[in-house]
Amino acid sequence: MQFENNTISTTEIKRDTANMLVGNSFVGLLMTIFAFSGLVFFFESESETIVALKWQVWLVMMAVCVLRFIDACYWRLHLSDKHFEPEPVVKRFALGVCVTGSVWAAYSIIFYSSMSAVEMSATMVVLSAMSGGAGTVLSPSKRLVSFYCTALLVPMSVCALLDESGEFFILGVLGLVFWVGIFLSASRYNRFFINTLSLKSNNERLLEQMRIERTETEKVNQLLIATNEKLDASNANLEEEVERRTEDLFRLSNRDPLTNLLNRNGFLKHLNGLLDTTDVLQNSLAILFIDLDGFKQVNDSLGHKVGDIVLAEIASRLRNYSEKNHLARWGGDEFVAVIPYATVDTAKAVAHAMRSGVTIPIVANDNQITLDATIGIAMYPEHGNSAVDLIQQADLTMYDQKRKQRGSVGVFNELLHAEIKRDQRLCERLRGAISKGELSVFYQPIIDVQTNSVSSVEALLRWTCDDEMITPDVFIPLAERSGLMPEIGAWVLNRALIDLSHWQFASKLCMSVNLSITQLLDDGFVKVLDSALKTTAVEPRRLFLEVTESVFANNAELVTQRLYDLVDRGVKISIDDFGTRLLFATQTTVYSI
Repeated sequence: MQFENNTISTTEIKRDTANMLVGNSFVGLLMTIFAFSGLVFFFESESETIVALKWQVWLVMMAVCVLRFIDACYWRLHLSDKHFEPEPVVKRFALGVCVTGSVWAAYSIIFYSSMSAVEMSATMVVLSAMSGGAGTVLSPSKRLVSFYCTALLVPMSVCALLDESGEFFILGVLGLVFWVGIFLSASRYNRFFINTLSLKSNNERLLEQMRIERTETEKVNQLLIATNEKLDASNANLEEEVERRTEDLFRLSNRDPLTNLLNRNGFLKHLNGLLDTTDVLQNSLAILFIDLDGFKQVNDSLGHKVGDIVLAEIASRLRNYSEKNHLARWGGDEFVAVIPYATVDTAKAVAHAMRSGVTIPIVANDNQITLDATIGIAMYPEHGNSAVDLIQQADLTMYDQKRKQRGSVGVFNELLHAEIKRDQRLCERLRGAISKGELSVFYQPIIDVQTNSVSSVEALLRWTCDDEMITPDVFIPLAERSGLMPEIGAWVLNRALIDLSHWQFASKLCMSVNLSITQLLDDGFVKVLDSALKTTAVEPRRLFLEVTESVFANNAELVTQRLYDLVDRGVKISIDDFGTRLLFATQTTVYSI
């Protein structure tokens, strides 16, 4: 394998490069094994041929990973041997990476046509995650990272783009965009790696030169005392150069290159020191977690170059409200600030001032951009004793504020902590609510005012958890956020139709069931509906599926198509926006009232 930078060719640098590639491969191999196994075994296929072929590809991948793991262990065993030649190991590692990437590419191409939408999305997510990790681990070699990331992302993306159905076109576009992003990121990592090795090599060269100069100085001093001042000055210059380069190394590992703020690692080190000082003085400090509102739209619509300009400008403005090294870029569009000797009122005042600075319009490449910020505050020692806990509490507070009202400031409190814990507990309990029989359906009669008789009933879902009745406005959003709504919605639909089929006294009674947007967009919902109607033998015209008009805000074209699919089956659709308009759909006509 040819190293990219010909100016760095010493054996020690080759060993460092080999150690970076091979030494960090263990986690990547484990992730490859788990990810590949998950894709092969988690998604079932009705075709025995596909299953058998997946087994064969899986065995090939496992064999490659085992061989690479053995080779990595072999490298580790000889790592302490300075005479061990690293280049053959690196060549074998490169071969293993190429074979692994080729197997991934073959998997995408061979099984693309047999994948369901969920499996395809999961596969793309796994391939993107593996590529993102490889962009960092393989960054010492541009050729390896280019081949591996291309093998993982491009075949699947191209298949999605060329798919005649066009359903996954956007998935293919996103895959290619992510592929380009990884290339750009890998290039930065590669430059960082080469620069770091260059600095290390230059430091060693300078140190060696210092030792030589000092030795020569001692010899010359015995003969020429007059030259001492010149030699001392030379030594001083060399020491200054070493210190400068040491500072450069520190800056590279503790500073964000875009904003020149502390990065996550540097901020945590600094904050730990401040906490120790604050504890000794028995004082307090505040942590501010700042998240920009609207920045994602800037990146998506104007590009990352404009986004970088905006981030640099925001960082410059936030510096005006914090002391040196008291502000950091936490990641993406998130910043963290520490305010020593602060009270809650002081922290709020600074947070509002920061918001005001963020909201001033920014001009970037002839684009005027206006952002806002949501800020969460945590206080030491009231809300935590460690840097990680305080930042986490401030982050949770920011997230809660963003959910309630974007562009606001909030302070952590135990009530919020309890609410988050309660939501987490309810989410976990909700996952098993169906199997434990905790869900039930109540029926509310709907009276026909003309005949004064019950024309239909509406199915209302209720949940009893530990003898506590949890209201729908609490557990429905939890189900939506945790992805449980399709499963719960299917259970409600089946339960309602089963009950309707058992009511012999009301053969013409209709059933109204609420339908959420996640159910409607779920690819398996139509099959669930067909199965429920077939099992219960309920006529489709007796079923009303009720959705709110707001569903059209989410992919209106797909929603409309799904609704017409339901109408074609004879099911009636009620589109309701809280009483202002009602639509009834039949097989041939849509009536508006």
